[in-house]
Amino acid sequence: MLRAVIAAGLALAATAAVKAQAQPLSPYASAGQQQAAMRDGRATAHALVRAYFDRIAAVDDAGPKLNSVIALNPQALADAERLDAERRAGRTRGPLHGITVLLKDNIEADIGLPTTAGSLALADNVTGRDAPIVKRLRDAGAIVLGKANLSEWANFRSTRSISGWSAVGGLTRNPYGLDRTACGSSSGSGAAVAAGLAAAAIGTETDGSITCPAAMTGIVGLKPTVGLVSRALIVPISPAQDTAGPMTRTVADAAAVLQVIAGSDPADPATAEADAKKVDYLGALDRDALKGARIGVWHGFKGRHAALDEAFEAALADLKAAGAELVEIKGPAEAELARIGELEGELLRWEFKAALDDYLARTPPAVKSRTLADLIAFNRAEIRETPLFGQEIFEQAVKAPPASDPAMQTKRAEARRLAAQALDRMLAEQKVLAIVAPSGGPASIVDPVNGGRFFGSPSTLPAVSGYPHLTVPMGHVTGLPVGISFLGPAWSEARLLSLGFAYEQAARARREPGFPPDVAARPEIARAYDPR
Repeated sequence: MLRAVIAAGLALAATAAVKAQAQPLSPYASAGQQQAAMRDGRATAHALVRAYFDRIAAVDDAGPKLNSVIALNPQALADAERLDAERRAGRTRGPLHGITVLLKDNIEADIGLPTTAGSLALADNVTGRDAPIVKRLRDAGAIVLGKANLSEWANFRSTRSISGWSAVGGLTRNPYGLDRTACGSSSGSGAAVAAGLAAAAIGTETDGSITCPAAMTGIVGLKPTVGLVSRALIVPISPAQDTAGPMTRTVADAAAVLQVIAGSDPADPATAEADAKKVDYLGALDRDALKGARIGVWHGFKGRHAALDEAFEAALADLKAAGAELVEIKGPAEAELARIGELEGELLRWEFKAALDDYLARTPPAVKSRTLADLIAFNRAEIRETPLFGQEIFEQAVKAPPASDPAMQTKRAEARRLAAQALDRMLAEQKVLAIVAPSGGPASIVDPVNGGRFFGSPSTLPAVSGYPHLTVPMGHVTGLPVGISFLGPAWSEARLLSLGFAYEQAARARREPGFPPDVAARPEIARAYDPR
């Protein structure tokens, strides 16, 4: 059904009259470059939407067949027309005026499409509601291009899940190696932006779900401080850790998106401080931000992949050349990290049941699954949901204590305290502005039999503490992107973005994808495999 929605959207694009003949821009043009082209009359929002619809048809639905987009917004061209008319009348709403954005399909939008979280159980979840962050985007002139694929239920259904797979959208493929994982759970958001299918996307993260796919698809991803961005009308996992954030091809674009979506929301009490804490993120960017900046270097994952270590050392050289003072810092002890991870796993299962039951209770009557228990029964009956893996996490979470359980509340406070103390100590001991570390290893092969290989990530400490985490492209390992993470204290997004921007300008590490069927198709590897 939803693929038919895509076809309908493409038919609409094909029959609409283009009001202005605009010189084509690269599909990889940044939002800033697109904005300049529209301002100068070299492009229109209508032409950009049409071009992205055509590219999605060529790259996502055919060709490499990335499966990164679940559905297209049938209103997008009409929205673009209105925004072009405003521009012709001398009114622009800001840096996102006429810029296309894909939404991870666990975020509600009043565009006539369901919000599925990748599950067939929510195929009729057409709510007619804009999540507050979507309203902010649309008020700022952004055009919702459609919904992006994701790891079903944001990768919180099975301990053996395949990142990037959902029953609704299928498997999202990595544009740098079609046999490789796009990571998750914001897989479609990352792959689509990397492949030039939209100017920007919104992902969501509980632990690593923005930063991992961003790093593995060679783009910028920001997991903001929990409480800076509203989570209302987003399918939840954990009220303590969930947040939405930008996924873009440049740091400046991420700053522009954050500028719009950040802010207090009465429907999300966690955002009470957001209006007071948000700043002009785009205006705060500084090419010279690394000059004299004291940066902590965390080698917590060194030795797990030699080529990744080399890429990180090259990134450190770029940081130093840009003027940073690099300081080795000591990370938490293994026992400390293990305790935080153990608490996180238990707490997420506890928080998930109550949060999801509350969300499902507010879905339209057409949605028949009203509780987590109903979803478990649905998945048992629907064979399309479980051809690759089961629902062990669901089955564990449904047995969790009630949300009011004091022992679990005490554990949540302990987990947050341990994670925050660990990061605060790392920052304070050497008096550093931020911490850098590899965001993770290169993407592993998607293997439904044996699973993938994971090289570690710094995502858990900022996830559990609620602190921000920025990843920026730092290079490639055998053609696969890897990222560098910038970690800082709560509400330090402006500083992290500025440091990341200065690094991005110095390193220029991002490359456009080539969509190879597998890494072995790279010429140097093919020659080595068969030198005859």
